[in-house]
Amino acid sequence: MTPSRRTALVVVIATVVITIDQLAKTWAVNTLATRDIDLFWTLRFHLAKNRGPAFSLGLGSGGVIAILAIVIVIVFLVIGRSVDSKLGVLSLGLVLGGALGNLVDRAFREGSGFLGGGVIDFIDPQWWPIFNVADIAITVGGVLLVFTASSDRA
Repeated sequence: MTPSRRTALVVVIATVVITIDQLAKTWAVNTLATRDIDLFWTLRFHLAKNRGPAFSLGLGSGGVIAILAIVIVIVFLVIGRSVDSKLGVLSLGLVLGGALGNLVDRAFREGSGFLGGGVIDFIDPQWWPIFNVADIAITVGGVLLVFTASSDRA
């Protein structure tokens, strides 16, 4: 796979993740503002705005976390130029899309200060911290990156 094709695939995957994430968050803001939706067992949709780094921890440090996320995005873009497996391209696209999806919230959602907007979280298992589609993409992409790195060394 050529470097330009790899880059294009990472961008396409990241764009799909950002689009799905922002559509889901828009739905959550519009639908869950006045109610929760119980799905099954303990899983529900419940609207929350996270101004901390993750899982509503470290409140008030969103700007610092946003700057770190920007640095991580740049690092992953540089790393992405050397990834040559389809799994590696998928994992980079997922992580970048998820990170950028949450950065969009910090930049454009209601909040104060530089990149101080709240990240919209709405998937609530009630026994695990509440999260969103971008968080899922980052987690799955990170796990796939570990598999990619370990398979490259084998």
